[in-house]
Amino acid sequence: PAYVVLDEVQEVDGWEKFARFLHEAKKANVIVTGSSSKLLSEEYSTLLSGRHVDSEVFPLSFREYLSFKGLSVGSEVEKIKERYRIKGILREYMEYGGFPKVCLVDQREKRTILQSYFNDIVIKDVQRRFNVKEVDKLEQLAKYYLANTSTLHSFNKIKNILNISLDSVERFSKYLSIARLFFFIPKFSFSLKEQILNPKKVYCIDVGLRNVVGFKFSSDIGKIAENIVFLSIIEKEAESNIFYWKDAKHEVDFLIKGKRNKISSLIQVCWDVNKEETKKREVGSLIEASKEFGCNNLFVITEDYEKEETVSGKKIQFIPLWKWLLRA
Repeated sequence: PAYVVLDEVQEVDGWEKFARFLHEAKKANVIVTGSSSKLLSEEYSTLLSGRHVDSEVFPLSFREYLSFKGLSVGSEVEKIKERYRIKGILREYMEYGGFPKVCLVDQREKRTILQSYFNDIVIKDVQRRFNVKEVDKLEQLAKYYLANTSTLHSFNKIKNILNISLDSVERFSKYLSIARLFFFIPKFSFSLKEQILNPKKVYCIDVGLRNVVGFKFSSDIGKIAENIVFLSIIEKEAESNIFYWKDAKHEVDFLIKGKRNKISSLIQVCWDVNKEETKKREVGSLIEASKEFGCNNLFVITEDYEKEETVSGKKIQFIPLWKWLLRA
């Protein structure tokens, strides 16, 4: 059968009638693409009821990014053979992210494209769709989040830092989430109220946007790595199953909820495990969470350290980021 691709067609009144006609007449398979904030499934479910399947497309995974660079790695032997090239490409991926066009152009053009993507998302996707009047404050909030990804955020604190009303912070954050520019990950608790009231951990859809539009410091590489690990998790897990965990003394970057509310994995990102104090803190938090939730699937994602260690009777897998991103 033929395929008809309708891109950004939501700008045309009555487009859904045309799409429905093509489908019902069996003249073509119709693929409708566009900005996620405009093509909301709840908006069009009545128009295309029972006739559509939603599919969310993310920027390139690291494996896909390598493929764009002409490098295909399947077996463990290939990974070991190409490890230095893979690690070099990972640095570029950590700098400029995974948007396909950005991957294929030179450095100067990468920055220009990323800046234009940010403007398109904030102005076209968010400001126009939600009719935001205070565009400068919306942009200010988006840039603040970009500069502070992989970090806990309280709307009340942001209100005071940026001098924006609490209502605006909450609304704008919701809009930016709908546009899929940011993900707001809750603290894990069996109490829904506690999940709602605690600060959220914020991640960006693409670290290239973070580095070009936000402020990038060399000391931020651990936070960039954490954001990339989050993106690798959300490729495989429903957003509603991803949490962070925290108590008075410990924090775990990612807690993955499995079937029947059981915790399936606990994941820390510790870029530099050579600092003994840092390693001890990160591992200690994993052990505490493991005891509390009865989870023995424990991981620490590192720059290059690889080993299985047993601590307090618990096996912990230390895995380099590049290997984590290329796992099956």
